[in-house]
Amino acid sequence: MDDAKWMHRALTLAERGRGYVEPNPLVGAVVVRDGQLVGEGWHQRYGEAHAEIHALAAAGEAACGATLYVTLEPCCHHGKTPPCTDAIIRAGICRVVAAMPDPFPAVAGKGAELLRQAGVTVEFGVGEAEAQRLNAPYRKLLATGKPWVHAKWAMTLDGKIATRSGDSRWISNETSRRRVHELRGRMDGIVVGVGTIRADNPQLTARPPGPRTPARIILDSQGRIPEDAFVVQTARLTPTILAATERMPQTKRAALQSHGCEVLILPDHQGRVSVDALLEELGRRRCTNVLVEGGGGVLGAFFDAAALDEFHIFIAPRLVGGTAAPSALGGNGVQQMAEALQLAEWRYEVLDGDLYVHGERGVQTVVSFCPGPAS
Repeated sequence: MDDAKWMHRALTLAERGRGYVEPNPLVGAVVVRDGQLVGEGWHQRYGEAHAEIHALAAAGEAACGATLYVTLEPCCHHGKTPPCTDAIIRAGICRVVAAMPDPFPAVAGKGAELLRQAGVTVEFGVGEAEAQRLNAPYRKLLATGKPWVHAKWAMTLDGKIATRSGDSRWISNETSRRRVHELRGRMDGIVVGVGTIRADNPQLTARPPGPRTPARIILDSQGRIPEDAFVVQTARLTPTILAATERMPQTKRAALQSHGCEVLILPDHQGRVSVDALLEELGRRRCTNVLVEGGGGVLGAFFDAAALDEFHIFIAPRLVGGTAAPSALGGNGVQQMAEALQLAEWRYEVLDGDLYVHGERGVQTVVSFCPGPAS
């Protein structure tokens, strides 16, 4: 069906904005007249013109009497840009096909109503499931006030993220690590525990840089981070947040702040920084996507808090063994196999011999294969 075809194109265009437009939604738009594409566009950067405006500009006079396919209900309020509904009406669009209503309260059905009052036919539902998935982080931030939380780890075939001595460099190959840097480059924050800082002294940056510069967020309830750690010494170059509790000594707070770190005091939960309190604070800052990289204790704490939304797991064809070698998810875990978290619509890809498994939390699992480079 042509509606599905053109909406698929709009959804593909919307994806191009990932990492550039948050906390705004990803939106794509296509203008079609007499069965022919006459204009298209996508929301390219936060604060700049929306997808509909780009598509209408590309279409020009051909937009009059055409159908506009858009992945989200057009906005009808004055934000950083004027209402898209005004531009749609002025262009003479006669029909709008939107994948889903915009859950943002200032729009939420009002955009469609304004268009209908102007004589424009408005339809919803084509490509809705895909549009919902595309903007899951946007929808979660609006609904809960918390960011979408990605979990990432690399492990061996026997499920270990390090050897019994703590050595973890490198489990995954260079191709997998490049994929991780791409992932980092579209995040608002990267979360690790102080144990990872003490063991590996990582940079926690996207190399090469991506569209976003994620804040480095270190969970350190008692102030155990060394002042000569890379993240501390470079805190004036890359935002660095120490998420701590009242157990961090005042002298340590002052020392970290003198290096340019932000010290965020949060409630204690079972001897650790409260995951819920951290996510609420990040949501207040309008963080949309946050990446939790570990170690096992931190990933386990987020898992136990049911706070992980999306998973990026890199499995290397190696075996290390050892009951003392750590696994990816610490914490308490579940008691019964029936309680195990299942990934929804998960897929896998071969990255030069590593297996990359990617999916979201859910109850129904669909498997698809994405062929990767030849190993």
